[in-house]
Amino acid sequence: MFALAAALAPCAALAQSPQAPLHSAATGAAIEGQYIVVLKGGTGAASSERVERRARGRGGRVDRQYRRAINGFTARLSDAALAEVRSDPDVAYVEPDAVLSVDTTQTGATWGLDRIDQAALPLNGTYTYTPAGAGVSAYIIDTGIRTTHSEFGGRAVSGYDAIDGGTVDDCNGHGTHVAGTVGGTTYGVAKAVRLVGVRVLDCNGSGVTSGVIAGIDWVTNAHAAGAPAVANMSLGGSASTALDQAVKNSIADGVTYSIAGGNANADACGDSPGRTPEALTVGATTSTDARASFSNFGTCLDLFAPGSSIKSAAYSSDTATATMSGTSMAAPHVAGVAALYLIGSPQASPATVGQALINGSTAGKVTSPGTGSPNRLLYSLVGGTVTPPPPPPPPPPPTGCGLAESYSGSLSGTNDADILPGGTSYTVTRSGTHRGCLVGPTTADFDLALYKRSSSGSWTRVAVAQTNSSTENVSYSGTAGTYRWRVYSYSGAGSYVFGMTRP
Repeated sequence: MFALAAALAPCAALAQSPQAPLHSAATGAAIEGQYIVVLKGGTGAASSERVERRARGRGGRVDRQYRRAINGFTARLSDAALAEVRSDPDVAYVEPDAVLSVDTTQTGATWGLDRIDQAALPLNGTYTYTPAGAGVSAYIIDTGIRTTHSEFGGRAVSGYDAIDGGTVDDCNGHGTHVAGTVGGTTYGVAKAVRLVGVRVLDCNGSGVTSGVIAGIDWVTNAHAAGAPAVANMSLGGSASTALDQAVKNSIADGVTYSIAGGNANADACGDSPGRTPEALTVGATTSTDARASFSNFGTCLDLFAPGSSIKSAAYSSDTATATMSGTSMAAPHVAGVAALYLIGSPQASPATVGQALINGSTAGKVTSPGTGSPNRLLYSLVGGTVTPPPPPPPPPPPTGCGLAESYSGSLSGTNDADILPGGTSYTVTRSGTHRGCLVGPTTADFDLALYKRSSSGSWTRVAVAQTNSSTENVSYSGTAGTYRWRVYSYSGAGSYVFGMTRP
């Protein structure tokens, strides 16, 4: 997984100072002179702009602004500029920015999907899933994604790049592997989910806390209100209040987060953002249901998932695969199951999703889970919540929509067309409304158009209905003249019924 090698550890504010607290950073972690400034809740854009002006007035340089995941900014600050910023009453606290780096191992063979769809060993060689996750967006906050990989079938898209402002092309491999476990065609849990790359770590697997927060801020802003969405963060490290708050606020916006619990064989409560209680924090197991030797443990874990020797997509080519181990590999299993749950319950809140996955997990299977750990192992078929919604009732038999005149016919395939009524035209002697209704096969896309003949004898289209189905309706108010209808196959073949009324 990603280790926040220089992550931030909060400390007490200066006891006798009116200045905002300055949180400390782990030894060797802080980027000298670079800070994350977090404003108090309820402050608006005007307050942020004022604090930024104060920083610039003392020679500071504002690099990034945050408006959704947290309210604040990242800046290069001298000691004088830092003191100026901390003295503003709207500043909640300041953190040094810090370095992140990747920490994964590679070994073994794949087995994780086989494990999560059954309550107990032995493995049966199959993975059962229903539905596949279509309609849910999964944000992969990582090293990017090789979006052209055959595992993704055109479902992976470029979202946001915090490294150099370009695309999310993965030049490390970690993010592509994670995305493959969330939603790959072969190696993925939710095989039809939409994958959105959010690149916050570079080709060496390194980045900074401020960049990760920028990625979370982008996800929170890009997520449409009420739309089912999950986010996977296979990264973490020492405590960072700002990073925790960004994740917490993004969850409050409706995005379910799955976060790697850490690879230090230590208490997960010491890591950010995994210690965020609103997120799903995941430990790793082996194929024998033992806690992986590297996996963190403790009360801040929510559940375990397969994380040892996991095979998935690799970044070196569009067909490459790789096998990796880490809680980085466990978290995307949980993100995928969360996506499956959201198909059956698209309006479920992150709290509801999380509780459903925890309640639906298998108890008592993990050997040596570690002090304080919940002995819960991910189970993908969580109750009835992943059952897809029932199919819509079949449409009533075509009747020409009950209009005065009704005709039937069939089109042989794409580009075939019929002229109606009866292959000819009709003439009206007064102005009025022409109505046409087409009902065709559900497996095709038929369109309907009305034409009027000009004085020169040519035909001009005066009205058209072109939805992506074969049920079309046209209503047109026209003058006296000669008209005809045209039924046209944009794609597909089959029988249709056409109804019409004349003025």
